[in-house]
Amino acid sequence: MSRLARRAAVALMATTLVATMLGAAAFGSLTGAQTADAPVAKPEMMENCPGLVAANRPQVVPAALHLAALNSDQVRLTYVGHATFLIESPQLVRIATDYNDYVRPPVLPDIVTMNHAHDTHYTDTPDPAIKYVLRGWGPSPNEPAIWDVKYRDVRVRNVPTNIRNGEGGTERYGNSIFIFEIANLCIVHLGHLHHTLTQAQLNEIGRPDVVMAPVDGGYTLDLDGMMEVLTALKPQMIIPMHFFSQYTLDRFLDRARRQWDVEAAEIPSVVVSKTTLPVKPEVLVLPGH
Repeated sequence: MSRLARRAAVALMATTLVATMLGAAAFGSLTGAQTADAPVAKPEMMENCPGLVAANRPQVVPAALHLAALNSDQVRLTYVGHATFLIESPQLVRIATDYNDYVRPPVLPDIVTMNHAHDTHYTDTPDPAIKYVLRGWGPSPNEPAIWDVKYRDVRVRNVPTNIRNGEGGTERYGNSIFIFEIANLCIVHLGHLHHTLTQAQLNEIGRPDVVMAPVDGGYTLDLDGMMEVLTALKPQMIIPMHFFSQYTLDRFLDRARRQWDVEAAEIPSVVVSKTTLPVKPEVLVLPGH
């Protein structure tokens, strides 16, 4: 059995168990948001990811008590669609990226992240039961969002970036790159990235293991720019998102094959760990759009 097949089999079993335990929970009326812990200063070092929380290995949860539990070194990534992923930690902390009113995971997340380039990347009415609602933009163009949240075995922090506004100008700090440090892994979601990154921003992100990258080549960063960003970040795994059509995805993959291996999964979930990451950098396509 190939490495990808083994990975898919593990993810399929885990996803099936989650569905059995939780069902497809529909969300009710949505209001309000929660505030997060006070931010702390973020280091600017190339080796700052994973950080303090991720370095403390989570305890093993007995499978007999929690059938859907991951091993202590594993993270489950499920592509829900557009720019939304469900990220699950060994202690079953659930995170939804670019949480919005159109594409949502079937379970209530503990943490949601959002960007406001378009309303398919945020909501003004998140479920009040969500513990942490992390908006990727600040109260004004002069005040970037600053997050550094620790919850159970998860740490979430952000690096603000600029976006284009509706008039063709620049909105400062309108996007955030969110970094998730879980089970000794550094997982990066680039959000609605509109420009290449400075060395200071790269340093603040650190060296990621997995990057979720928007590859539409127009609404976000153009293809040349995205390749520059991914090459600079040097992840072991790249998961494309925000591609709208097979043509757009194929255009990115044709370019990516010049540098990296490309594989396609049969199901939208993958379980990753330090020991199962590809030896050579790889683009992994999860079913979705």
